[in-house]
Amino acid sequence: MAFVLNVPEISEDHDREPSPYDENEVHDSFHQLIQEQSQWAELQLRELGAGAPGTSDRGRQAPLGPEDAAAPSTATLRILASMPSRTIGRSRGAIISQYYNRTVQLRRRVTRPQLGGAGRSARPSLRLYDLELDPAALEEEEKRSLLVKELQGLTVAQRDHMLRRMPLGLAEKRCLREESRTLTGKHRGGRGQRGLFPCCGQLRDTCVLVLHSLGLGLLAGLHRLMPWHYALKRIGGQFGSSVLSYFLFLKTLLAFNALLLLPVLAFVVGVQAAFPPPASLGSVPAFTGLELLTGGGRFTHSVLYYGYYSNSTLNQPCAPPDGGQCGPESPSLPYNMPLAYLLTVGVAFFVTCVTLVYSMSRSFGESYRVGSASGVHAVTVFCTWDHKVTQKRASRLQHDHIRTHLKELLAEWQLRQGPRSACGRLRQVAALGLVWLLCLATTLGCTVAVYAFSELMIKSPVSADQEGALLALPAVVCLLNLGAPYLYRCLATLEHHDSPVLEVYVAVCRNLILKMVILGVLCYHWLGRRVGALRDQCWENFVGQELYRLTVLDFIFVLLDTLFGELVWRLISERKLKRREKPEFDIAGNVLELIYGQTLTWLGVLFAPLLPAIQIIKLLLVFYVKKASLMANCQAPRRPWLASHMSTVFISLLCFPSFLGAAVFLCYAVWQVKPSSTCGPFRTLDTMYEAGKVWVRRLEKAGPSVSWLPWVHRYLVENTFPVYLVSALLLAVIYLNIQVVKGQRKVICLLREQISNEGEDKVFLINKLHSVYERKERSRTERGRGAPAETQNVSRSSGRP
Repeated sequence: MAFVLNVPEISEDHDREPSPYDENEVHDSFHQLIQEQSQWAELQLRELGAGAPGTSDRGRQAPLGPEDAAAPSTATLRILASMPSRTIGRSRGAIISQYYNRTVQLRRRVTRPQLGGAGRSARPSLRLYDLELDPAALEEEEKRSLLVKELQGLTVAQRDHMLRRMPLGLAEKRCLREESRTLTGKHRGGRGQRGLFPCCGQLRDTCVLVLHSLGLGLLAGLHRLMPWHYALKRIGGQFGSSVLSYFLFLKTLLAFNALLLLPVLAFVVGVQAAFPPPASLGSVPAFTGLELLTGGGRFTHSVLYYGYYSNSTLNQPCAPPDGGQCGPESPSLPYNMPLAYLLTVGVAFFVTCVTLVYSMSRSFGESYRVGSASGVHAVTVFCTWDHKVTQKRASRLQHDHIRTHLKELLAEWQLRQGPRSACGRLRQVAALGLVWLLCLATTLGCTVAVYAFSELMIKSPVSADQEGALLALPAVVCLLNLGAPYLYRCLATLEHHDSPVLEVYVAVCRNLILKMVILGVLCYHWLGRRVGALRDQCWENFVGQELYRLTVLDFIFVLLDTLFGELVWRLISERKLKRREKPEFDIAGNVLELIYGQTLTWLGVLFAPLLPAIQIIKLLLVFYVKKASLMANCQAPRRPWLASHMSTVFISLLCFPSFLGAAVFLCYAVWQVKPSSTCGPFRTLDTMYEAGKVWVRRLEKAGPSVSWLPWVHRYLVENTFPVYLVSALLLAVIYLNIQVVKGQRKVICLLREQISNEGEDKVFLINKLHSVYERKERSRTERGRGAPAETQNVSRSSGRP
């Protein structure tokens, strides 16, 4: 089909000039092309229908029939070739022609360039119409030159926007941009010599290009500031989505800790550091280095722990002598440190809860949105490659990612093809039950060991000179958390799971039960036993130090696990056992270590406000250690599997067992446990929650300017209805999101069914068209054979006497 340039003549009294940013006016070429080609296809069909057997053979040429019964006819192929879905994107000349018309409309106020000022390649010439040249190529070249001439009349912003919206390849866009800039520079250079200010235009263009380049550089810098962008791509390409899910989850935890740390730093730690409390009477111990492990010593008298914060009020309100009201010159609203401490932790937990629910719902929507996986292999092979990638390193990463993704898809497809027999399933169920009994017995033994050791620590208290002995209980807990998962992995070899995804889920459940039960025993040890044993001391500082020690020792044991579990095992396997196989990355164990560490942070933020900062440093170090160990000591999973729902499972486990348990622990500490009378911002109160009531009573006496705050506290804080309302809203949001996702899945299934039906309709119509052409050709052939026979009979009859 020939595409002719149709440049409309635009009147001068038009209302307005179309803007290059109006996409409905400027970049609607595809719709126009579809309409033109649809009309052309209808005309062709009418011509083919007019070429029926009843017409004359001199005026028209009958359509050729098929060569055999199985092959479609030539007319059918022509109709198929003229379909919009097969022509759009193939003709570059059509696209250039359409955008030439659009650029002419943009430059309505600018006169068309004179022929003398145009280059020789853009001038019409009779030599271009040589019979030996391809007319289609000449026409496309002419359209290209005209498009370049029109692009050079646009501004830089309009030209870049137009080129960016063109459905052409990057190489073609670069060529058009360079040619338009080159021609623009030449013409402006010629005009600048005759103009009054020859350097103004060049200076303006240079400033625009510099600002544009600066903006692109800033965007690229912000893109590089994303943590571990290249490292995550490399891990996903070499080890697959299953291993990548661990590092993505670590990145998510880093964001949660930053979200928790910022308000604590702004409203609690920063304010108390600016207005430090009066120094205590006792001498401050010197720094020995052991504080980095125990968290005691000099760290006890710092902003790291609860006991350092005062119960005083900054900017004391005025005290009127006669019981009157404060004057306008009185100081502003007082900063109540106990209330700020409590509200900051509460608001930080609420924001974390909302963010967790949103992340879980969003992850759920992204993971379960796809209805079926039919045709995903072809899509991965033919539609995954990003043709904008030009660097060698990026192309290698993308190649590795596509290859690994194909392995995962094929492994999942093969898993669906081979179900087990009934006897095999019975054996697997029996082995699964036996292994679960052994794992639960191991968990029970670890729990009893932690409880017995904690009771022993209470009965034999440690003196102040023996701070190293305080590491005994955290060391036992970390040792059990490290050794029990290895026992679980050895027992899991007896189960012989068909699916590696199911194997990971089972390992996650076992490790989760172990760690949550141990943390439950520790919470009872802290709030149930230690509060009574340390009645005359600051028990909040002790709980904060215990959580600090657990966090630090957990990081040390993670390093030991990485060293001996991966590096040493690889060296033994390669040098002693002469094996080339490396150990696989334990996704379940490492993910549960992250959840366990994050739970410790949430439990300790009330007693050690800077514990989220320590957790951030720990996560950063863990990422680089695990990444280096993964690249050097581990191999990709022997059985690749697609971790499509793994991120959703991790966020769900982080939300319900971890965050919910930490919230229950802190709520019990705030509402039920009596604070210490010797330290902290709540030292004179029966519970931490009473700080709000005391503050409200002070505000009622401060003056009428803050009378609305007691009302807010009475009806929104003390009243339980808003709490239930917010909880109901969160549950409603989760439920509605789940229903929306289900509805999207149903709509996707219906749309796919409709697409399948439309494809069957097309096949049916093509078959009918093919059969019509076959009947026409057969009838024409039969008439062609019957006509000579009738002529011969007539001649014989006329030749008789």
